[in-house]
Amino acid sequence: MKKILLIIFLMVIFCYRPSQAGQEILVVQSIRIKPYEEALKGFKSVCHSRIQRLVVSELEGADVVRKINEIRPAMILAVGVDALSMVKPIEDIPVVYLMVPNPRSILSGEKNITGVSMNIPQEKQLTALLDALPGTHTIGLLYDPNRTGHLVKRAQDFAPKIGVRLIAKEIHNPKDAPTLIFDMKDKIDVFWMLPDITVITPETVECLLLLSLENKIPLFTFSAKYVQMGAFMSMDIDAFDMGRQAGEMAAAIRAGKDAKDLHQAYARKAVVSTNLMIAKKLGIHLSIAMNSINKKIFRKALAIN
Repeated sequence: MKKILLIIFLMVIFCYRPSQAGQEILVVQSIRIKPYEEALKGFKSVCHSRIQRLVVSELEGADVVRKINEIRPAMILAVGVDALSMVKPIEDIPVVYLMVPNPRSILSGEKNITGVSMNIPQEKQLTALLDALPGTHTIGLLYDPNRTGHLVKRAQDFAPKIGVRLIAKEIHNPKDAPTLIFDMKDKIDVFWMLPDITVITPETVECLLLLSLENKIPLFTFSAKYVQMGAFMSMDIDAFDMGRQAGEMAAAIRAGKDAKDLHQAYARKAVVSTNLMIAKKLGIHLSIAMNSINKKIFRKALAIN
């Protein structure tokens, strides 16, 4: 009898996994950068489950899926494009994602995955652009139909309602970007940079900044980092609040909601950044309140629900 009890005791010791007993959410994070850290803070402020973190860039080629299967968390939070791509094959654990610019280019109808897209609705972006530049009539953009075609379709449906014409050119190879960009220079009032990795390369960004300054064509973009580089304006997400949104989804799943019943959402808050020095160089006259601010970048929070 004692021998049987000893065998049972040893089996319990070797089969017991602390991660299963206490670890609730595994954060799979692409890299340690400030926006991701802010988003994670927002997530933790809402979802109070216990958390473990794997940073993909620090795993030195380790098999992420294998590690996840060893840990067996109750849920996965995927932060960033690489993280979402790596956890996509997992089908038996709920996944919530955030800080992913274009999740539709990665996902293909997985029922266990939901989250918050960094894409701000095209209607909101165009409205914000026209608020800043009311004289805009024609907007140019490049896009890969396999990556951002659905975003462009939404913009094309909305643009006529506000009296704007879009010149949207398809691109499949980044090497074609310079020719397509400079072909637009006498045809557009503004160039709109989409979060499309076929388009946005260092060489393309350099061409766009050159186009802007040489031809006085404002660049409207999706990230404040390009405003720092010389774009006129961006409409970017609020990373902390986006983390809160993902946290609310995670809390609902922990309370018994099925991930497939939680619709993937857009970010609900945005930050509009304007480069005042570039505005002056382009001859754009902004409001007195904005011009009175003695700094290079003007930022304004905006609710977009």
